[in-house]
Amino acid sequence: MLTLFHAPRSRATTILVLIEEMGIGDRIELVEVLVRRADGSGGPDPRNPHPEGKVPYLTDGADHLRERGAIVVYLTDLFPEAGLGRPVGHPQRGAFLSWLFYYQGVMEPVLVLEGAGLRHPLLEATFRDLQAVIATLETALEQGAFLLGDAYSAADLLLSSPFQWIPDALSDSPRLRDWIARCADRPAMRAVLAREQA
Repeated sequence: MLTLFHAPRSRATTILVLIEEMGIGDRIELVEVLVRRADGSGGPDPRNPHPEGKVPYLTDGADHLRERGAIVVYLTDLFPEAGLGRPVGHPQRGAFLSWLFYYQGVMEPVLVLEGAGLRHPLLEATFRDLQAVIATLETALEQGAFLLGDAYSAADLLLSSPFQWIPDALSDSPRLRDWIARCADRPAMRAVLAREQA
């Protein structure tokens, strides 16, 4: 059976929302673990198999996955009928994967560097800067309501996720704010956030 190790109000929340969106909660065992928090609270949890003690962490028998982008691909490939991924052979498969890897390799590092107030030409040449990330998202959203057009996908969930926690990271971009609001207003997002706040 699939098992997801998670901690409330962490990066694992995105995967909980994905599971809710896909309607596969009855197929995944959820194990809540402690993690070290930015404020110094929490700490290692011996129940967490992640080698660095982080979340999310997904196991499927002997197979183990970490990193949200990898878990998103794994689950959307495993349950293609949910329609939140783009399976092999789909004309948007490359775009879907590109967005997931863009998030992990470019967007999240840029947001972390921006939040830390770190600037350096080498960092910006390697990862780009926040304005470049915003321009990339705005350009994609000129084609439709979501990153892959008019249909919401797991790419929208992942790439909009940091803005649920740090909305001030955005410039005054009506197009991006509307997209983030559409992603936040989904029943799965509201249900998971309500459970985590309870």
